Amino acid sequence: MLRTLRQRFILSHVLPLLVLIPIMGIALIYTLETQIVLANLSGELAGQAVLIAELAAAQPNLWDDPTEAQKFVDRISSRVKARLMLLDRSGRLLASSDPADTESLGHPIDLPGLSDVLSGEINVRTSYSRHLRAEIADVLVPVPGPDQQVVGAIRLTYHLASVYERFLRMRSLVVMVLAAGLLLGAIIGWILALNLERPLRSVTQAVYQLAAGQRTTPLPEQGPQEIRLLVHAFNTLVERLHTLEEIRHRLLSNLIHELGRPLGALHSAIQALLRGADQDPSLRHDLLTGMESELNHLQRLLDDLALLHDQVVGTLELDRRPIALSEWLPQALSPWKAAAQEKGLRWEDRTPAGLPVVEADPDRLAQALGNLLSNAIKYTPPGGTIAVHSGVEDGSIWIRVSDTGPGIPPEELEHIFTPFYRSHTHARFPQGMGLGLSIARDLITAHGGRLEVDSTPGQGSRFTLWLPLSPAKDTPDDDRTPA
Repeated sequence: MLRTLRQRFILSHVLPLLVLIPIMGIALIYTLETQIVLANLSGELAGQAVLIAELAAAQPNLWDDPTEAQKFVDRISSRVKARLMLLDRSGRLLASSDPADTESLGHPIDLPGLSDVLSGEINVRTSYSRHLRAEIADVLVPVPGPDQQVVGAIRLTYHLASVYERFLRMRSLVVMVLAAGLLLGAIIGWILALNLERPLRSVTQAVYQLAAGQRTTPLPEQGPQEIRLLVHAFNTLVERLHTLEEIRHRLLSNLIHELGRPLGALHSAIQALLRGADQDPSLRHDLLTGMESELNHLQRLLDDLALLHDQVVGTLELDRRPIALSEWLPQALSPWKAAAQEKGLRWEDRTPAGLPVVEADPDRLAQALGNLLSNAIKYTPPGGTIAVHSGVEDGSIWIRVSDTGPGIPPEELEHIFTPFYRSHTHARFPQGMGLGLSIARDLITAHGGRLEVDSTPGQGSRFTLWLPLSPAKDTPDDDRTPA
Protein backbone atom coordinates (compact mmCIF):
# COMPACT_ATOMS: atom_id res chain seq x y z
CA MET A 1 0.00 0.00 0.00
CA LEU A 2 1.22 3.46 -0.93
CA ARG A 3 4.32 2.06 -2.60
CA THR A 4 4.65 4.79 -5.19
CA LEU A 5 5.48 8.43 -4.70
CA ARG A 6 2.42 9.37 -6.73
CA GLN A 7 0.06 7.58 -4.32
CA ARG A 8 1.72 9.13 -1.31
CA PHE A 9 1.68 12.58 -2.86
CA ILE A 10 -2.02 12.30 -3.73
CA LEU A 11 -2.82 11.04 -0.23
CA SER A 12 -0.79 13.82 1.38
CA HIS A 13 -2.68 16.31 -0.78
CA VAL A 14 -6.16 14.84 -0.24
CA LEU A 15 -5.92 13.65 3.38
CA PRO A 16 -5.97 17.16 4.87
CA LEU A 17 -9.01 17.91 2.72
CA LEU A 18 -10.74 14.75 3.95
CA VAL A 19 -10.25 15.95 7.51
CA LEU A 20 -10.84 19.66 7.03
CA ILE A 21 -13.76 19.62 4.59
CA PRO A 22 -16.18 17.72 6.89
CA ILE A 23 -15.25 19.99 9.78
CA MET A 24 -15.63 23.06 7.60
CA GLY A 25 -18.89 21.70 6.21
CA ILE A 26 -20.39 21.15 9.67
CA ALA A 27 -19.23 24.57 10.83
CA LEU A 28 -20.53 26.21 7.65
CA ILE A 29 -23.92 24.51 7.84
CA TYR A 30 -24.29 25.39 11.51
CA THR A 31 -23.34 29.00 10.84
CA LEU A 32 -25.69 29.33 7.88
CA GLU A 33 -28.62 27.73 9.70
CA THR A 34 -28.20 29.62 12.96
CA GLN A 35 -26.91 32.97 11.79
CA ILE A 36 -28.68 33.35 8.47
CA VAL A 37 -31.66 31.01 8.09
CA LEU A 38 -32.92 31.28 11.68
CA ALA A 39 -32.38 35.03 11.67
CA ASN A 40 -34.37 35.35 8.46
CA LEU A 41 -37.09 33.09 9.82
CA SER A 42 -37.31 35.14 13.02
CA GLY A 43 -37.53 38.37 11.10
CA GLU A 44 -40.14 36.97 8.75
CA LEU A 45 -42.11 35.53 11.67
CA ALA A 46 -41.99 38.79 13.61
CA GLY A 47 -43.33 40.73 10.64
CA GLN A 48 -46.21 38.32 10.17
CA ALA A 49 -47.01 38.39 13.89
CA VAL A 50 -47.20 42.20 13.88
CA LEU A 51 -49.65 42.16 10.94
CA ILE A 52 -51.81 39.53 12.62
CA ALA A 53 -51.77 41.54 15.84
CA GLU A 54 -53.05 44.59 13.94
CA LEU A 55 -55.88 42.49 12.44
CA ALA A 56 -56.72 41.06 15.84
CA ALA A 57 -56.77 44.54 17.40
CA ALA A 58 -59.53 45.48 14.96
CA GLN A 59 -61.77 42.70 16.29
CA PRO A 60 -62.19 43.23 20.08
CA ASN A 61 -64.82 40.46 20.34
CA LEU A 62 -62.10 37.85 19.79
CA TRP A 63 -60.95 38.06 23.42
CA ASP A 64 -64.42 37.43 24.82
CA ASP A 65 -65.63 34.69 22.46
CA PRO A 66 -63.35 31.63 22.01
CA THR A 67 -65.42 30.55 18.99
CA GLU A 68 -64.74 33.80 17.15
CA ALA A 69 -61.10 33.56 18.18
CA GLN A 70 -60.82 30.06 16.65
CA LYS A 71 -62.52 31.22 13.46
CA PHE A 72 -60.03 34.09 13.24
CA VAL A 73 -57.12 31.71 13.73
CA ASP A 74 -58.44 29.23 11.16
CA ARG A 75 -58.90 32.02 8.64
CA ILE A 76 -55.39 33.42 9.15
CA SER A 77 -53.53 30.10 9.49
CA SER A 78 -54.42 29.11 5.93
CA ARG A 79 -52.12 31.92 4.80
CA VAL A 80 -49.38 31.41 7.39
CA LYS A 81 -47.11 28.35 7.53
CA ALA A 82 -46.22 28.84 11.19
CA ARG A 83 -48.33 27.69 14.16
CA LEU A 84 -50.64 30.51 15.30
CA MET A 85 -51.96 30.99 18.86
CA LEU A 86 -54.14 33.63 20.47
CA LEU A 87 -53.56 34.28 24.19
CA ASP A 88 -55.66 36.55 26.39
CA ARG A 89 -54.28 39.01 28.93
CA SER A 90 -54.07 36.36 31.62
CA GLY A 91 -52.06 34.01 29.41
CA ARG A 92 -54.92 31.56 28.65
CA LEU A 93 -54.88 29.89 25.25
CA LEU A 94 -57.98 31.05 23.34
CA ALA A 95 -57.33 29.48 19.93
CA SER A 96 -54.61 27.57 18.05
CA SER A 97 -53.96 26.42 14.50
CA ASP A 98 -52.40 23.18 15.80
CA PRO A 99 -54.93 20.46 16.63
CA ALA A 100 -52.49 19.11 19.23
CA ASP A 101 -53.27 22.17 21.36
CA THR A 102 -56.99 21.34 21.70
CA GLU A 103 -56.64 20.06 25.26
CA SER A 104 -54.82 23.22 26.29
CA LEU A 105 -57.59 25.58 25.13
CA GLY A 106 -58.86 27.73 28.01
CA HIS A 107 -55.85 26.97 30.18
CA PRO A 108 -52.96 29.25 30.98
CA ILE A 109 -49.70 28.51 29.16
CA ASP A 110 -46.37 29.12 30.80
CA LEU A 111 -44.28 30.85 28.16
CA PRO A 112 -40.92 32.57 28.68
CA GLY A 113 -41.21 36.29 28.21
CA LEU A 114 -45.03 36.33 28.26
CA SER A 115 -45.15 38.83 31.08
CA ASP A 116 -42.98 41.23 29.08
CA VAL A 117 -45.22 40.84 26.05
CA LEU A 118 -48.33 41.59 28.09
CA SER A 119 -46.51 44.72 29.19
CA GLY A 120 -46.28 45.81 25.55
CA GLU A 121 -42.95 44.36 24.35
CA ILE A 122 -42.27 42.01 21.44
CA ASN A 123 -40.46 38.81 22.37
CA VAL A 124 -38.48 36.80 19.75
CA ARG A 125 -36.71 33.54 20.64
CA THR A 126 -34.71 31.22 18.41
CA SER A 127 -33.09 27.84 19.14
CA TYR A 128 -31.21 25.24 17.14
CA SER A 129 -32.24 21.59 17.36
CA ARG A 130 -32.06 18.41 15.30
CA HIS A 131 -35.50 17.31 16.60
CA LEU A 132 -38.16 17.89 13.93
CA ARG A 133 -40.83 18.90 16.45
CA ALA A 134 -38.55 21.30 18.27
CA GLU A 135 -39.49 24.95 18.19
CA ILE A 136 -36.72 26.82 16.45
CA ALA A 137 -38.41 30.25 16.15
CA ASP A 138 -40.99 31.68 18.57
CA VAL A 139 -42.48 35.19 18.39
CA LEU A 140 -44.86 36.81 20.88
CA VAL A 141 -46.46 40.12 19.87
CA PRO A 142 -48.83 42.12 22.10
CA VAL A 143 -52.30 43.13 20.82
CA PRO A 144 -53.42 46.58 21.99
CA GLY A 145 -57.07 47.34 22.74
CA PRO A 146 -59.06 50.50 21.98
CA ASP A 147 -57.56 52.23 24.99
CA GLN A 148 -54.06 51.08 23.95
CA GLN A 149 -54.02 48.60 26.80
CA VAL A 150 -52.79 45.12 25.97
CA VAL A 151 -55.77 42.81 25.63
CA GLY A 152 -53.88 39.71 24.49
CA ALA A 153 -50.96 38.32 22.50
CA ILE A 154 -50.29 36.67 19.18
CA ARG A 155 -47.86 33.76 19.16
CA LEU A 156 -46.28 32.44 15.94
CA THR A 157 -44.00 29.40 16.11
CA TYR A 158 -41.88 27.65 13.51
CA HIS A 159 -41.11 23.98 14.09
CA LEU A 160 -38.05 22.45 12.43
CA ALA A 161 -40.36 20.16 10.47
CA SER A 162 -41.90 23.14 8.74
CA VAL A 163 -38.58 24.44 7.44
CA TYR A 164 -36.76 21.13 7.23
CA GLU A 165 -36.87 21.07 3.44
CA ARG A 166 -35.29 24.50 3.34
CA PHE A 167 -32.52 23.32 5.66
CA LEU A 168 -32.13 20.13 3.65
CA ARG A 169 -31.72 22.01 0.38
CA MET A 170 -29.14 24.30 1.92
CA ARG A 171 -27.24 21.38 3.43
CA SER A 172 -27.30 19.55 0.11
CA LEU A 173 -25.95 22.62 -1.63
CA VAL A 174 -23.15 22.99 0.93
CA VAL A 175 -22.28 19.30 0.69
CA MET A 176 -22.17 19.47 -3.10
CA VAL A 177 -19.89 22.51 -3.02
CA LEU A 178 -17.56 20.85 -0.52
CA ALA A 179 -17.59 17.58 -2.48
CA ALA A 180 -16.72 19.51 -5.63
CA GLY A 181 -13.85 21.14 -3.75
CA LEU A 182 -12.64 17.74 -2.55
CA LEU A 183 -12.86 16.33 -6.07
CA LEU A 184 -11.04 19.35 -7.47
CA GLY A 185 -8.34 18.95 -4.81
CA ALA A 186 -7.95 15.27 -5.71
CA ILE A 187 -7.66 16.13 -9.41
CA ILE A 188 -5.08 18.84 -8.71
CA GLY A 189 -3.18 16.43 -6.46
CA TRP A 190 -3.25 13.80 -9.22
CA ILE A 191 -1.95 16.26 -11.80
CA LEU A 192 0.79 17.52 -9.48
CA ALA A 193 1.75 13.95 -8.63
CA LEU A 194 2.02 13.07 -12.32
CA ASN A 195 4.12 16.18 -12.98
CA LEU A 196 6.39 15.14 -10.11
CA GLU A 197 6.51 11.49 -11.09
CA ARG A 198 7.32 11.89 -14.80
CA PRO A 199 10.71 13.65 -14.45
CA LEU A 200 11.71 11.34 -11.59
CA ARG A 201 10.81 8.30 -13.67
CA SER A 202 12.71 9.76 -16.66
CA VAL A 203 15.79 10.35 -14.52
CA THR A 204 15.54 6.85 -13.05
CA GLN A 205 15.26 5.24 -16.48
CA ALA A 206 18.14 7.34 -17.77
CA VAL A 207 20.30 6.29 -14.79
CA TYR A 208 19.56 2.61 -15.52
CA GLN A 209 20.42 3.15 -19.18
CA LEU A 210 23.63 4.86 -18.18
CA ALA A 211 24.52 2.02 -15.81
CA ALA A 212 23.83 -0.47 -18.62
CA GLY A 213 26.32 1.30 -20.87
CA GLN A 214 23.75 2.85 -23.19
CA ARG A 215 24.48 6.33 -24.45
CA THR A 216 21.94 8.77 -23.07
CA THR A 217 21.06 12.27 -24.18
CA PRO A 218 20.56 15.23 -21.80
CA LEU A 219 17.11 15.37 -20.21
CA PRO A 220 14.94 18.51 -20.36
CA GLU A 221 15.27 20.49 -17.15
CA GLN A 222 11.62 21.03 -16.24
CA GLY A 223 9.40 20.90 -13.18
CA PRO A 224 9.94 22.21 -9.65
CA GLN A 225 13.28 23.69 -8.67
CA GLU A 226 14.41 20.55 -6.83
CA ILE A 227 13.59 18.39 -9.86
CA ARG A 228 15.42 20.80 -12.16
CA LEU A 229 18.47 20.63 -9.89
CA LEU A 230 18.34 16.82 -9.96
CA VAL A 231 18.03 16.74 -13.75
CA HIS A 232 20.80 19.33 -14.08
CA ALA A 233 23.07 17.18 -11.89
CA PHE A 234 22.29 14.15 -14.04
CA ASN A 235 22.95 16.08 -17.26
CA THR A 236 26.24 17.29 -15.82
CA LEU A 237 27.17 13.71 -14.96
CA VAL A 238 26.26 12.53 -18.46
CA GLU A 239 28.28 15.32 -20.02
CA ARG A 240 31.23 14.47 -17.79
CA LEU A 241 31.02 10.79 -18.68
CA HIS A 242 30.83 11.60 -22.37
CA THR A 243 33.89 13.82 -22.00
CA LEU A 244 35.77 11.07 -20.19
CA GLU A 245 34.78 8.60 -22.90
CA GLU A 246 36.07 10.94 -25.59
CA ILE A 247 39.29 11.43 -23.61
CA ARG A 248 39.67 7.66 -23.34
CA HIS A 249 39.29 7.27 -27.11
CA ARG A 250 41.77 10.06 -27.69
CA LEU A 251 44.22 8.51 -25.24
CA LEU A 252 44.07 5.14 -26.98
CA SER A 253 44.34 6.72 -30.41
CA ASN A 254 47.25 8.92 -29.41
CA LEU A 255 49.03 6.07 -27.63
CA ILE A 256 48.79 3.88 -30.71
CA HIS A 257 50.13 6.72 -32.83
CA GLU A 258 52.90 7.80 -30.47
CA LEU A 259 54.07 4.28 -29.64
CA GLY A 260 53.84 2.99 -33.18
CA ARG A 261 56.31 5.44 -34.72
CA PRO A 262 59.27 4.99 -32.28
CA LEU A 263 58.68 1.25 -32.02
CA GLY A 264 58.71 0.99 -35.78
CA ALA A 265 61.93 3.00 -35.97
CA LEU A 266 63.55 0.85 -33.27
CA HIS A 267 62.46 -2.33 -35.03
CA SER A 268 63.91 -1.11 -38.32
CA ALA A 269 67.21 -0.14 -36.65
CA ILE A 270 67.48 -3.53 -34.89
CA GLN A 271 66.79 -5.36 -38.14
CA ALA A 272 69.50 -3.35 -39.85
CA LEU A 273 71.99 -4.16 -37.11
CA LEU A 274 71.10 -7.84 -37.29
CA ARG A 275 71.75 -7.81 -41.03
CA GLY A 276 75.32 -6.56 -40.55
CA ALA A 277 74.97 -2.79 -40.25
CA ASP A 278 77.02 -3.05 -37.07
CA GLN A 279 80.09 -3.79 -39.22
CA ASP A 280 80.07 -0.20 -40.50
CA PRO A 281 81.11 2.05 -37.57
CA SER A 282 79.53 5.17 -39.08
CA LEU A 283 76.22 3.46 -39.86
CA ARG A 284 76.22 1.72 -36.48
CA HIS A 285 76.71 5.10 -34.77
CA ASP A 286 73.86 6.68 -36.69
CA LEU A 287 71.52 3.79 -35.93
CA LEU A 288 72.35 3.78 -32.24
CA THR A 289 71.96 7.56 -32.08
CA GLY A 290 68.54 7.30 -33.70
CA MET A 291 67.55 4.51 -31.34
CA GLU A 292 68.61 6.62 -28.38
CA SER A 293 66.51 9.53 -29.69
CA GLU A 294 63.47 7.28 -30.05
CA LEU A 295 63.99 5.88 -26.57
CA ASN A 296 64.24 9.41 -25.19
CA HIS A 297 60.96 10.16 -26.93
CA LEU A 298 59.36 7.12 -25.28
CA GLN A 299 60.78 8.17 -21.92
CA ARG A 300 59.24 11.64 -22.27
CA LEU A 301 55.96 10.02 -23.24
CA LEU A 302 56.15 7.82 -20.15
CA ASP A 303 56.94 10.82 -17.96
CA ASP A 304 53.92 12.70 -19.32
CA LEU A 305 51.64 9.73 -18.66
CA ALA A 306 53.06 9.33 -15.15
CA LEU A 307 52.43 13.02 -14.43
CA LEU A 308 48.91 12.68 -15.84
CA HIS A 309 48.32 9.74 -13.50
CA ASP A 310 49.50 11.81 -10.53
CA GLN A 311 47.07 14.57 -11.50
CA VAL A 312 44.13 12.16 -11.82
CA VAL A 313 44.70 10.37 -8.50
CA GLY A 314 45.73 13.57 -6.71
CA THR A 315 49.29 12.59 -5.79
CA LEU A 316 51.10 15.40 -7.66
CA GLU A 317 53.52 17.02 -5.23
CA LEU A 318 55.89 19.99 -5.41
CA ASP A 319 59.31 20.08 -3.79
CA ARG A 320 59.46 23.81 -3.16
CA ARG A 321 62.79 25.48 -2.54
CA PRO A 322 64.25 28.96 -3.03
CA ILE A 323 65.21 29.58 -6.67
CA ALA A 324 67.31 32.53 -7.86
CA LEU A 325 65.67 33.01 -11.25
CA SER A 326 68.53 35.09 -12.64
CA GLU A 327 70.82 32.07 -12.24
CA TRP A 328 68.33 29.22 -12.72
CA LEU A 329 66.59 30.47 -15.87
CA PRO A 330 69.67 30.55 -18.19
CA GLN A 331 70.57 27.02 -17.12
CA ALA A 332 67.04 25.77 -17.77
CA LEU A 333 66.98 27.42 -21.21
CA SER A 334 70.41 26.26 -22.43
CA PRO A 335 69.35 22.83 -23.83
CA TRP A 336 66.39 24.38 -25.61
CA LYS A 337 68.60 27.08 -27.06
CA ALA A 338 70.81 24.36 -28.54
CA ALA A 339 67.76 22.53 -29.93
CA ALA A 340 66.42 25.70 -31.54
CA GLN A 341 69.75 26.60 -33.13
CA GLU A 342 70.19 23.03 -34.36
CA LYS A 343 66.86 23.39 -36.22
CA GLY A 344 67.99 26.67 -37.74
CA LEU A 345 65.93 29.00 -35.56
CA ARG A 346 66.98 32.37 -34.16
CA TRP A 347 67.11 32.46 -30.37
CA GLU A 348 66.35 35.50 -28.23
CA ASP A 349 66.88 35.42 -24.48
CA ARG A 350 66.10 38.54 -22.49
CA THR A 351 66.55 37.52 -18.90
CA PRO A 352 67.07 40.67 -16.83
CA ALA A 353 69.57 40.67 -14.00
CA GLY A 354 68.32 40.82 -10.45
CA LEU A 355 65.20 38.68 -10.82
CA PRO A 356 63.84 37.88 -7.34
CA VAL A 357 64.09 34.58 -5.53
CA VAL A 358 60.92 32.46 -5.58
CA GLU A 359 59.72 29.38 -3.74
CA ALA A 360 59.16 26.75 -6.43
CA ASP A 361 59.92 23.20 -7.51
CA PRO A 362 62.80 23.64 -9.99
CA ASP A 363 62.19 20.32 -11.76
CA ARG A 364 58.47 20.83 -12.18
CA LEU A 365 58.97 24.42 -13.25
CA ALA A 366 61.61 23.35 -15.78
CA GLN A 367 59.20 20.70 -17.10
CA ALA A 368 56.42 23.26 -17.60
CA LEU A 369 58.78 25.72 -19.30
CA GLY A 370 60.25 22.88 -21.37
CA ASN A 371 56.82 21.85 -22.65
CA LEU A 372 56.21 25.40 -23.89
CA LEU A 373 59.63 25.61 -25.55
CA SER A 374 59.28 22.13 -27.05
CA ASN A 375 56.03 23.12 -28.76
CA ALA A 376 57.50 26.44 -29.92
CA ILE A 377 60.55 24.74 -31.49
CA LYS A 378 58.48 21.90 -32.96
CA TYR A 379 56.00 24.13 -34.79
CA THR A 380 58.26 27.00 -35.87
CA PRO A 381 59.70 26.46 -39.36
CA PRO A 382 63.45 26.92 -39.98
CA GLY A 383 64.40 30.58 -40.17
CA GLY A 384 61.85 31.53 -37.52
CA THR A 385 62.47 32.99 -34.10
CA ILE A 386 62.08 31.70 -30.56
CA ALA A 387 62.10 34.42 -27.90
CA VAL A 388 62.10 34.07 -24.12
CA HIS A 389 61.41 37.22 -22.09
CA SER A 390 60.90 37.60 -18.35
CA GLY A 391 60.23 40.28 -15.77
CA VAL A 392 58.34 41.35 -12.65
CA GLU A 393 54.91 42.99 -12.67
CA ASP A 394 52.27 43.61 -9.98
CA GLY A 395 53.87 41.29 -7.43
CA SER A 396 54.26 38.43 -9.91
CA ILE A 397 57.05 37.06 -12.08
CA TRP A 398 56.32 36.42 -15.73
CA ILE A 399 58.17 34.34 -18.31
CA ARG A 400 56.98 34.63 -21.91
CA VAL A 401 57.78 32.13 -24.67
CA SER A 402 57.13 33.49 -28.17
CA ASP A 403 57.47 31.89 -31.58
CA THR A 404 56.86 32.79 -35.19
CA GLY A 405 55.08 29.57 -36.03
CA PRO A 406 51.66 29.11 -37.68
CA GLY A 407 49.72 30.29 -34.65
CA ILE A 408 46.51 28.86 -33.23
CA PRO A 409 43.03 29.45 -34.72
CA PRO A 410 40.74 31.40 -32.36
CA GLU A 411 38.20 28.56 -32.21
CA GLU A 412 40.88 26.23 -30.83
CA LEU A 413 42.32 28.49 -28.14
CA GLU A 414 39.79 27.32 -25.54
CA HIS A 415 40.63 23.66 -26.23
CA ILE A 416 44.41 23.63 -26.33
CA PHE A 417 44.71 22.99 -22.58
CA THR A 418 42.35 19.99 -22.75
CA PRO A 419 44.21 16.69 -22.29
CA PHE A 420 44.78 14.73 -25.52
CA TYR A 421 43.45 17.55 -27.67
CA ARG A 422 45.02 17.83 -31.11
CA SER A 423 43.93 20.15 -33.85
CA HIS A 424 41.97 18.71 -36.74
CA THR A 425 42.10 21.84 -38.87
CA HIS A 426 45.63 23.16 -38.46
CA ALA A 427 49.14 21.77 -38.54
CA ARG A 428 50.17 23.10 -35.14
CA PHE A 429 49.18 19.91 -33.29
CA PRO A 430 49.89 17.11 -35.80
CA GLN A 431 51.99 15.03 -33.41
CA GLY A 432 52.27 14.25 -29.72
CA MET A 433 49.85 13.03 -27.08
CA GLY A 434 48.21 16.40 -26.61
CA LEU A 435 49.38 16.55 -23.00
CA GLY A 436 52.18 19.13 -23.07
CA LEU A 437 50.10 22.29 -22.63
CA SER A 438 47.71 20.62 -20.20
CA ILE A 439 50.60 19.46 -18.01
CA ALA A 440 52.31 22.85 -18.21
CA ARG A 441 49.16 24.66 -17.12
CA ASP A 442 48.51 22.27 -14.23
CA LEU A 443 52.10 22.55 -13.00
CA ILE A 444 51.94 26.34 -13.05
CA THR A 445 48.55 26.27 -11.32
CA ALA A 446 50.05 23.99 -8.65
CA HIS A 447 52.61 26.75 -7.98
CA GLY A 448 49.75 29.23 -7.45
CA GLY A 449 50.32 30.86 -10.85
CA ARG A 450 48.58 30.87 -14.21
CA LEU A 451 49.34 30.28 -17.87
CA GLU A 452 48.05 32.65 -20.54
CA VAL A 453 48.12 32.36 -24.32
CA ASP A 454 47.90 34.94 -27.07
CA SER A 455 48.02 33.74 -30.65
CA THR A 456 47.29 35.07 -34.12
CA PRO A 457 47.11 32.65 -37.05
CA GLY A 458 50.12 33.19 -39.32
CA GLN A 459 51.95 35.37 -36.79
CA GLY A 460 52.93 32.90 -34.07
CA SER A 461 51.96 32.34 -30.44
CA ARG A 462 52.92 33.81 -27.06
CA PHE A 463 52.58 31.77 -23.87
CA THR A 464 53.06 33.72 -20.64
CA LEU A 465 53.83 31.94 -17.40
CA TRP A 466 52.95 33.88 -14.23
CA LEU A 467 54.26 32.99 -10.77
CA PRO A 468 53.52 34.72 -7.46
CA LEU A 469 56.50 36.18 -5.62
CA SER A 470 55.34 34.55 -2.37
CA PRO A 471 53.96 31.01 -1.95
CA ALA A 472 50.21 30.44 -1.90
CA LYS A 473 48.50 31.11 1.44
CA ASP A 474 47.45 27.50 1.81
CA THR A 475 51.04 26.22 1.42
CA PRO A 476 51.99 24.02 4.40
CA ASP A 477 55.04 24.72 6.51
CA ASP A 478 56.85 21.67 5.17
CA ASP A 479 58.68 21.73 1.86
CA ARG A 480 56.33 19.33 0.09
CA THR A 481 53.16 20.91 -1.25
CA PRO A 482 50.35 18.80 -2.72
CA ALA A 483 49.15 20.34 -5.95
